Amino acid sequence: MFPFTQNLKDGTTVTIRKATGADAELVLEYVEAISLESNFLTFGPGEFGITLEEERAYFDSLLKMGNALFLLAFVESQLVASINFSGGVRPRIRHVGEMGVSVRESHCGKGIAGLLIDLLVEWAKQGGVVRKINLKVRTDNHRAIELYQRKGFEIEGTVKADFALGETYYDQHCMGLVVVGSSN
Repeated sequence: MFPFTQNLKDGTTVTIRKATGADAELVLEYVEAISLESNFLTFGPGEFGITLEEERAYFDSLLKMGNALFLLAFVESQLVASINFSGGVRPRIRHVGEMGVSVRESHCGKGIAGLLIDLLVEWAKQGGVVRKINLKVRTDNHRAIELYQRKGFEIEGTVKADFALGETYYDQHCMGLVVVGSSN
């Protein structure tokens, strides 16, 4: 399934592959760059708080798990987007986890986030472990909410004052997608 290459709406070619420990430095640079571009992320500039060694170990551990995935999207050699999913570690919650997706501002609106979500869902279906994908999104992030709803995610609830940006607090929607089977 990976690496995966596709032409985008604008003719740009994107290549998507799994992250490995060797990508740790590149990903930390990407994280710092996107932290300057969006206030919808759970971290700002300098707030990510992960060392190079921790990031390297994290990626290496993901490759061994059946319910975790971290994909990187490249245009030419530039990292322009990522999606991550981590499932539960205990047997009763192993089938469910949370995803996060981000795209560099310069590549927003090209369909990369939607493609990454599609690939995550397909990976979950093929793997047979993950049955539900959850996410949190600020209630004022309308563009993201619309994308998630187009991909089949439903708003399952709203958490009040769940996200702080300085002294301003924002509500967040909890959204979910049942990948296989029913929600019962």
